[in-house]
Amino acid sequence: MIPDTHWFEQQYYPSLAVPNTAEIFESWKARAAASRAKLKFTGDIHYGPHRREVMDFYPVDNARGCLVFIHGGYWLSFSKFETSWVAKGFVGHGLSVALVNYPLCPEVSIGEINMSCIKAFAHLYKNILGEAERKAVVVSGHSAGGYLAATHLVEDWTALGLPADPIAGVLALSGVFDVTPLMQTGMNAELQITEASARGLNLNTQTLHSKGRLALAVGQAESAEFHRQSSALADSWKGLAPKVLDVAGANHFTIVDSLAAPEAELNRLALALVRR
Repeated sequence: MIPDTHWFEQQYYPSLAVPNTAEIFESWKARAAASRAKLKFTGDIHYGPHRREVMDFYPVDNARGCLVFIHGGYWLSFSKFETSWVAKGFVGHGLSVALVNYPLCPEVSIGEINMSCIKAFAHLYKNILGEAERKAVVVSGHSAGGYLAATHLVEDWTALGLPADPIAGVLALSGVFDVTPLMQTGMNAELQITEASARGLNLNTQTLHSKGRLALAVGQAESAEFHRQSSALADSWKGLAPKVLDVAGANHFTIVDSLAAPEAELNRLALALVRR
């Protein structure tokens, strides 16, 4: 029997399983404001003509690499601001950090958002990063940002004037890599995914161009579908020997803490990916 809309929404609306999402989001805003007040950064660097095609860059003197972080929000909400506190977990380890903003659905399509993030990376690599940083770039993202991070491994970077393999690794948190199930949810009124666009967006069927390492993390408390999505991508891209992790005690939102907190599981993993 084909699951109904209710089943899909129970699986793909994390807020239904996390009762204190409003409290979590408010804490994110407070932590973001505190981090931005303490850390040196250049804000709203334009990488494209759209008003949301901007990034923030947190430089580190004599940086040994760079972490790029792409926010979540199901391609519909949030910005580089809410989870900018992620930067605190890396600048102290000698990594510069870039936080990427992108346009949102329904003003643009998911495919156009992908293109924005690719433009952002190319601009960062060509115009902002130093030589040492370019040698050790890790791209990470959460939820929709997890998908957007993973797309960096299927891009032909030489077409944009970059080296063929400019990325040391990708760490995708709680990603949806085949968007087809989202067509059965209410959010598709704004995402506007069609059968044809879903096929084109499905990362499981796309050809890898990068040899960067891949890690996929899911909160232990997340739905079965979020776990399946990461396992399916790991199987499709098994040539990269991807690592798949269940983060103990984490839900769809608190998993970001494991990336941001120094010495937490995902923080250590991201630092390990920096070393090719």
